[in-house]
Amino acid sequence: MANNSEIYLELVDLSSNVIAKGAWSATLRADCLYQSAQLRKPGRRCRLLQGTLEITPFTPLAALDPGLGTCIQVVWLSSFDAARRSRSHSFAAIEENGSVVTWGRAAYGINSSVIAELLTEGVVQVCGTAHAFAAIKANGSVVTWGRADYGGNASAVAPLLTEGVVQVCGTAGAFAAIKANGSVVTWGDASSGSNASAVAPLLTEGVVRVYGNDRSFAAIKENGSVVTWGNADFGGNSSEVAALLTEGVVQVCGTAHAFAAIKENGSVVTWGRADSGGDSSAAAPLLTDGVVQVCGNDRSFAATKANGSIVTWGDADYGGSSSEVAALLTEGIVQVCGTAGAFAAIKANGSLVTWGRAGYGGNSSEVAALLTEGVVQVCGTAHAFAAIKENGSVVTWGDARFGGNASEVAPLLTDGVVQVYGNDRSFAAIKANGSVVTWGDADYGGNSSEVAALLTEGIVKVC
Repeated sequence: MANNSEIYLELVDLSSNVIAKGAWSATLRADCLYQSAQLRKPGRRCRLLQGTLEITPFTPLAALDPGLGTCIQVVWLSSFDAARRSRSHSFAAIEENGSVVTWGRAAYGINSSVIAELLTEGVVQVCGTAHAFAAIKANGSVVTWGRADYGGNASAVAPLLTEGVVQVCGTAGAFAAIKANGSVVTWGDASSGSNASAVAPLLTEGVVRVYGNDRSFAAIKENGSVVTWGNADFGGNSSEVAALLTEGVVQVCGTAHAFAAIKENGSVVTWGRADSGGDSSAAAPLLTDGVVQVCGNDRSFAATKANGSIVTWGDADYGGSSSEVAALLTEGIVQVCGTAGAFAAIKANGSLVTWGRAGYGGNSSEVAALLTEGVVQVCGTAHAFAAIKENGSVVTWGDARFGGNASEVAPLLTDGVVQVYGNDRSFAAIKANGSVVTWGDADYGGNSSEVAALLTEGIVKVC
């Protein structure tokens, strides 16, 4: 029984499973709730909601509204979202006070001046297409900016985005937002998935997660079924595997032109362009059970199995064939990340294995001595990788024009880095003191000098 200095709460996911419950001291911040949730699913990220209100790790428990009850909703996010490169051609950073800082080319979605007043507080998530951004605020509303034809103008659906939004996902040119009631709202370029009219009756309730590739979306519903829409050639039409997607799906991942779904029995279902991973028949015997995570680059997939081994399929030149490093991928893999045409896998001993096109980061021989131990995270742009080591230093390789050479900021990357994010051609690293270091193509956000004064502290996430 909680006393006056304690708050009793129940953390419940969208399938009504109780994740954690108990009494927490009212003097604590909500990071204790996040820690309790993540004990249930180690390595998984989540969002916490009280009603339609976002609870951030910085929210004081004493600030929670008793009138909304004791139930806190847990929305599980894809395990390695932070390790996957953004489709955007610029960056947006969220500060701990909920404000947003943007940099890069104005034409690529950076110019948020027209809605600047709406981005000074309360932002909890930012998502990008190639040339636009969408931000969710703590009150569940959505703010958009950037090129209108890439989702920067949501006026056509504005009444549906004033409250209750819990997740936003983007393709190259469109957005899809999930609301707290499980419905989906779409806007942007019709050829990139903004037109969901063909499946609209299936998107009015029960959706718990949406995934996008270049031009199509796939939504998982609370019953484990999958709904797809968008460009049929990019996986927007899943009719050929529809019977396998009626239940039990727990994760979906995309290449540029295809999707792969993991089912609760550990099997994998694929659809979309055959030459971009939509046809997994060559690896089918290895994908019937035991798969726990799938990562995609532009044309290939890499699946991690429960025994720590890797299975690959898709375009052989883009990492769909891992035969050259097969002996290193039989056990111990804990994370996989892709560029446009290569993969990098972290092993349990902290070493890193790469394969795929050399010019896309598939050849890490020049920095191999730095990747034999201590790697804790890896992230990619289109043609380069950046790895964080346990001492907080960063190692880069791949095409220098895409962030593969960080020599200009090397003194700032020797320690203290806690997270790295990549867009198409540049990287942004958050340090333990909340500052941001950028490198890569200056026009794509690799040069943040114009907003440098705003990036010296307090940054908690970059998109």
